[in-house]
Amino acid sequence: MVPVKRDVVFLNGQLLPLDEAKVPVLDRGFIFGDGVYELVPVYSRVAFRLDEHLARLERSLGEAKIRNPYPRARWREIVYQLVDAQSFEDQGVYFQVTRGVARRDHAFPRDAQPTVFMMANPLVNPAREQVDAGGPAVSAQDNRWLRCDIKSISLIGNVLLRQLSAEAGAAETILFRDGKLTEASASNVFIVKRGVIVSPPKSSLILPGITYDVVTELARGNGMPIEFREIPESEVRGADEIWVTSSSKEVLAIVSLDGRSIGDGKPGPVFRRMYELYQEFKRKVMRAGKREALSA
Repeated sequence: MVPVKRDVVFLNGQLLPLDEAKVPVLDRGFIFGDGVYELVPVYSRVAFRLDEHLARLERSLGEAKIRNPYPRARWREIVYQLVDAQSFEDQGVYFQVTRGVARRDHAFPRDAQPTVFMMANPLVNPAREQVDAGGPAVSAQDNRWLRCDIKSISLIGNVLLRQLSAEAGAAETILFRDGKLTEASASNVFIVKRGVIVSPPKSSLILPGITYDVVTELARGNGMPIEFREIPESEVRGADEIWVTSSSKEVLAIVSLDGRSIGDGKPGPVFRRMYELYQEFKRKVMRAGKREALSA
């Protein structure tokens, strides 16, 4: 009998089988959700924009006042050790850093040793059939905290908002705060109106997405008009196209919102252009087969 390869994860300095990884119950990540996380897409065993993801991790740690346990070169080394330990080529490498183990007290100790956990799962992007058809979405009021720019593991707000669309059989929950678009429960949002791509600017109310940056660069590099500004809810509902973007969704068209069609109820021409540009970028850049240097 051929032995089944066990899932391998990283925990506090070592690679080990998933079923052997243990974290103390007094870890502040478990008690308070006191930690931050990051997710890096990996194509053909090459981590995409690893430096940008690590920079975002470093920013989240700094804003949360959690000590960064490793220099960037060590983070990169760990990522590729974990990638190489998996049996699949395309991966989503998830890692989180909590403040560590301490007695239960809201005030945090200065000397806590951060807990670092990392795992890799197969990276599954939307099937071409879903891309061609687009997906429905529902909307909700954005009732999360005011520091959505920190990639916090305290995700109960996002979880409850995403559950609304899951129970409705929809692809996403699009969020509005004070009558303006912010993002979706697990994605950034773009709309198209009269050929112009529009999205909310980066702020404390949205998570700055790496895919959001890629879409921006592709639009600007290919002569597609794009702007960043506040977007009233009425403009979203009257948009010609709506897209959601993330590492796993890539770029996905939303064809109805709360049961009402967006445009003609099909993925629009600007979306189709961006989707093909994104796939070309993935073939030529994301799957380039070149690993970045381990020093930074």
